[in-house]
Amino acid sequence: MYFSDYMNEWLYGEEGYYKNFKAIGKEGDFYTAVSTSPFFGASIANYLWEKIKTGELPRDLLLLEIGAHQGHLIGDMIQWLYTCDPALIETMRFAIVERQPEVQEAQRAYFKERFGEDVVVEQYTSLGELKEPYAFVVANEIFDAFPCELVKDGEIAVMDEHTLSWEKAPERLLKRIEPYRQVKGEVAVGYEDFAIELAECFDHCDFLSFDYGEKYVRNDFSIRLYKKHETFPLFDEEVVLEEEFKRSDITYDVNFQLAIDAFVAAGFEVAHYETQARALVRFGLIELLEAFARQTTQEIYLREVDKVKTLIAPTMMGDKFKLVHFKK
Repeated sequence: MYFSDYMNEWLYGEEGYYKNFKAIGKEGDFYTAVSTSPFFGASIANYLWEKIKTGELPRDLLLLEIGAHQGHLIGDMIQWLYTCDPALIETMRFAIVERQPEVQEAQRAYFKERFGEDVVVEQYTSLGELKEPYAFVVANEIFDAFPCELVKDGEIAVMDEHTLSWEKAPERLLKRIEPYRQVKGEVAVGYEDFAIELAECFDHCDFLSFDYGEKYVRNDFSIRLYKKHETFPLFDEEVVLEEEFKRSDITYDVNFQLAIDAFVAAGFEVAHYETQARALVRFGLIELLEAFARQTTQEIYLREVDKVKTLIAPTMMGDKFKLVHFKK
């Protein structure tokens, strides 16, 4: 089988890494922006609120999260929207697309604990269940969760059990990566189908995603495993795939140009592509922190500032992570 099939089984198979609910943060294998600080979700919600306030977006819009894990991001967004205008909780709809039943169950328990019966968050197992005139869609770190092929000098990685070897790559794959002058590295599989499905679900749509990567290929491998906050390159001689299979997260740096080309071909336009730091500041993160400082103690404020620094510091998430915002 090709490596993409192996990776798909690793992450999403019957006993795959994401089959059951996995802790993220200190108790898990890695951190995300969502687990770092609730100001991440609040900043995105503040941007959405500004668009609603000016009449650019309707008050009865659908806010949808794809790949929501436990639901903290959309939960933080709902909380901030309620702070801005409590009536929005009555006019807006909230939803999640999550295909794993076990994760859906964890989400329902989380929302009940956080909001009781005051907020309804609809759950769908696939995008195809939705057909809406408009949706504001968020998906944190979704592009690196797509399976990928591994290519090297005209060859493609194939797997036999847990042993990796190389054979001549299909011509269609080589033609696909030729415009990017890629000869080595990861090639994501599924961006095109995902963009088309998203376009078919919504007449109009804003799609925002944060992920790590660049708008070009490095012509090197970035694929790696995360386990208990340690990083292991896939090709490290100490990595035994049979032992790590389905027990650790596996990911790679995103080629954003590949994602952009897929979405543009599906009828989207690029509204923004920028660093996470620049995007969050533009969304009002600094103003949110200043308002928070006036409402809490100095100790609690400084604690939250430390967390926010992780989100925007150039040497941490600030520059490595990018926002891409597509509009249809």
